[in-house]
Amino acid sequence: MNWETRVTELLGIKYPIIQGGLAYLAYSELAASVSNAGGLGQITAMSLSTPDQLRTEIRKVKEKTTRPFGVNYAIGQHGRPFENMLQVSIDEKVPVISMTGGNPSPVFKQLEGVDVKKLVLVAAKRQAVKAEQLGADAVMVVGQEGGGHIGKDDISTMVLTPQVVDEVSIPVIASGGIGDGRGLMAALSLGAEGIEMGTRFIATKECTHAHQNYKEALLSGTETGTSIIKKSLGAPGRVIRNRWTDQILSIEKVEPAYEALSTYISGKANQAFANQGLLDQGFGWAGQVMGRIKDIPSVEELFTRMITEAEEIRKKWS
Repeated sequence: MNWETRVTELLGIKYPIIQGGLAYLAYSELAASVSNAGGLGQITAMSLSTPDQLRTEIRKVKEKTTRPFGVNYAIGQHGRPFENMLQVSIDEKVPVISMTGGNPSPVFKQLEGVDVKKLVLVAAKRQAVKAEQLGADAVMVVGQEGGGHIGKDDISTMVLTPQVVDEVSIPVIASGGIGDGRGLMAALSLGAEGIEMGTRFIATKECTHAHQNYKEALLSGTETGTSIIKKSLGAPGRVIRNRWTDQILSIEKVEPAYEALSTYISGKANQAFANQGLLDQGFGWAGQVMGRIKDIPSVEELFTRMITEAEEIRKKWS
């Protein structure tokens, strides 16, 4: 079946499926596998320490695939400059740049005159409109059921996606609560022209930086097994609930300040859970879709399953 949308045309991919940035997890192995399977794989830039590390990772992807890929910039991290990291992607002629977690205006300014496709993750209609005004080629719309950082307004993907579709002229990519072919078709029926998945890609064989304990936590987790942390800081994010995240929520109730929470919400705490598998000594991002995850396939197997399921739905609809 024909899977062409404005998103596949824009990005030069076979299927309208994009892999999320995934802090401390999205590196060359996963990114290349997703791109080779027909989607758009991405590297997480700001989880790397230096521009040279990013350059190395980009070149590893180029060795593993000839297909388009992207680099994601989480620009909302406390005081972390991104300009030198972004310049690496420019120098290496990365075809797609995505921006999450902050004001994208400085990124657009640095990308002026650069031949690159620009994607912006938004969690509100007003953010999508602003992204289009700045020059975004597409927006990725994350609903409140998504993993990682989500919007402040608690609006679901089901409601937010068509709201954004009706407000912008550029392609819309739905994110949050999507992990299979049914989610793909649901997103398309809402007017989106592609999907972004994060949590589902963690539980794949090629997500080698995710500790097996993390993956097992996703398999055993349910749709009610997540919590939202950092809401008191104005930066809500959905995580797997554990004793560590319960402690974060307890602190937020009595002392909702970054200084009180910094140790608990740090990158090191995220890495302890995600990379080292220390499940009660840190936190791991995950969306409610973890309740739908039952296995750890290869990326290729996941794509085959999703497209088969989606095409079966298409036949029923026709």
